[in-house]
Amino acid sequence: MNYLRASVTALALVLTLGGTLFANPVPATAIPKKGKWETLFDGKTLTGWHNYLKTNQPVSSNWVVDDGAIHFAGGRGGGDLVSDKEYGNFELEIEWKIAEGGNSGIIYHVNEDPKFKATYNTGPEMQVLDNERHPDAKMGRDGNRTAGALYDIQKPITMNTAKPAGEWNKARLVVNNGRAEHYLNGKKVADYPTSGPEWDAMVAQSKFKGWEGFNKFPTGRIALQDHGDKVWYRNIRVREL
Repeated sequence: MNYLRASVTALALVLTLGGTLFANPVPATAIPKKGKWETLFDGKTLTGWHNYLKTNQPVSSNWVVDDGAIHFAGGRGGGDLVSDKEYGNFELEIEWKIAEGGNSGIIYHVNEDPKFKATYNTGPEMQVLDNERHPDAKMGRDGNRTAGALYDIQKPITMNTAKPAGEWNKARLVVNNGRAEHYLNGKKVADYPTSGPEWDAMVAQSKFKGWEGFNKFPTGRIALQDHGDKVWYRNIRVREL
């Protein structure tokens, strides 16, 4: 009789708890949703891109499509290439290769106000570099100018993740809710807050100290940098977070 009473009590407790759980489901808004992947380069044209501060104008002839890749062919006067669309919280996947001795970068949250003369005046940069030959690799502090790093601001979490010049690298950039992460060839290179005391302290030790608009905008364009050197980008896609 005691066994039966205990079983009934246990069953009642299970039903009560179960009813509570089903009566208070997790609201759908509490589950983060990721947007659909959006292709930023169709492999054939530069549709969806323009030169910085030159909206609705033809893209500089220094930027061309070469064998399914966006290619900066070198020379002067090209200007950085920026996405037509702006992004706040997002995940970007992109492949790049750099010529020997080359330098470029992937810059985000770029504000296209004419008072800012360059994309890097406002946007943090994921470095693109030939680490073996370009002098920038040995400048800055503790490798913070090497490929994949948060340029001139943070020491890489993992060193030597880039492939040699002329070979394709797979990069991933995640910016979400006040933090950013850089990955290069599957390895995390950077992880940092995009605002707050820790961010301010890092910037205070960099070349960007005191820059008026640097990383002050929560949304902005994605830029591919013209540093005067040959560089290629392909398989570019993004999704909003």
